[in-house]
Amino acid sequence: MPKIIIKNLGQKVVPFETNGQSALSVFQANRQDWMHACGGKGRCTTCSMQILSGHAHLSPPSPHELRYIKLGKLAKDVRLACQTLCTGDVEVAVPEAYKLPHLSYSD
Repeated sequence: MPKIIIKNLGQKVVPFETNGQSALSVFQANRQDWMHACGGKGRCTTCSMQILSGHAHLSPPSPHELRYIKLGKLAKDVRLACQTLCTGDVEVAVPEAYKLPHLSYSD
């Protein structure tokens, strides 16, 4: 079963089935808290995740992500969890600006 590993949350392993779910949906299905102010509609960048490895296992950037890239609000190695479909193992980190205060991060 493929998995998303959240490196700065103590190497948290979040398994998923490759059925076209966004990374945010995978987190929610596994009861993993992840910031998402707009409700997963691609209208903000609060669900950003830094991609550390597994780029080949991600869907191409969505129109929402392309807009934020063009505006300079998304770096090259950052994707929106609500817009990104994962098809295999991926390692990510929560960017500093979007860390939730009730979770313990291991930077």
